[in-house]
Amino acid sequence: MPGITRLFAALIAAASLTALEAQACTRVIYHGPNETYLTGRSMDFKDPIVSNLWVFPRGMKRHGAAGPRSVAWTSSYGSLIVSGYEISAVDGMNEAGLNANLLWLANAAYPEDDGVTPRLSLSIWAQYFLDQFATVDEAVRHARAMPVQVVSGEVPGRPGSLAPLHLSLSDATGDSAIFEWIDGKLRIHHGREFRVMTNEPSYDEQLAVTRYWSGVDGRTFLPGTNRASDRFVRASYYTDTVIQSDEPRIAAAAVFSIVRNVSVPYGISVPDAPNLSTTRWRIVADHKNKLFYAESATAPNTFWVDLKRLDFSKDAGPRTLDLGTDMDRILAGEVSDRFVSAPPFDFMEAE
Repeated sequence: MPGITRLFAALIAAASLTALEAQACTRVIYHGPNETYLTGRSMDFKDPIVSNLWVFPRGMKRHGAAGPRSVAWTSSYGSLIVSGYEISAVDGMNEAGLNANLLWLANAAYPEDDGVTPRLSLSIWAQYFLDQFATVDEAVRHARAMPVQVVSGEVPGRPGSLAPLHLSLSDATGDSAIFEWIDGKLRIHHGREFRVMTNEPSYDEQLAVTRYWSGVDGRTFLPGTNRASDRFVRASYYTDTVIQSDEPRIAAAAVFSIVRNVSVPYGISVPDAPNLSTTRWRIVADHKNKLFYAESATAPNTFWVDLKRLDFSKDAGPRTLDLGTDMDRILAGEVSDRFVSAPPFDFMEAE
């Protein structure tokens, strides 16, 4: 009876915390042997997404795209990023192995303008960290010492609908941090233990749900819906139970298998939850070997970029690899030689 009691308690807790869920994305970190760390994520959305790969070199001058008090900086690290609609960076890894991922968080609430603090558009939030830091610890210390106000913008194709997102960082040491704006205040969860991230509710509540499920044997029962809390529990369990390997191909396969398990079958759309939708694409970043893998839900192959083959020097300039809508261009194998020079896209302005 105690096991059944714990199971029902977990079910009730999960149901109560996921009643208002909307978006379905998942991020996991794999801790393998011999300092082998990989981060994987699924991108799920109702609408087709234009997501291309971009190489941004060192020495790029940036501004926060948030009005006259926008923070300004020059990139110290080159990065490979995934664009969102060619107006934002939604994922990416820099040459030092720092990785960034943006995911939906329906109850995110950004700060009111105080008229003093430097500002930063949500569209360039991930790029801000990729450009300037080699490790999660550096990024967290900077965020706490040099506060900025993140400003949201409209979701493409949905006039008047502001994007609610939270940010995760991971690095080549296995460290992790999750940044969330809740009630106008920045919350940072920093530590190697924060390996899984999904969507609403806020991260501290997600951890509470997972603690409920810790008393249930995952080999016997795991929550199976597409809701964020259920995906959080499944991803947490499988991240600890898949094969542990320092061979790049096997480690990447293990992470892809987790992300596929928490993906949403293609074509699913829920009318009253418009963002609980199809997995469009998946990526895996190998921090140790500097490999960045991608696969589309509508293409048969996996392809990857070896960042060690990319020229991140200032003179190399920005380059892009056109992947089409939902990354549906058919590619396979290592593709670093397919990038072409191009003017960088403009990050979406927020006011």
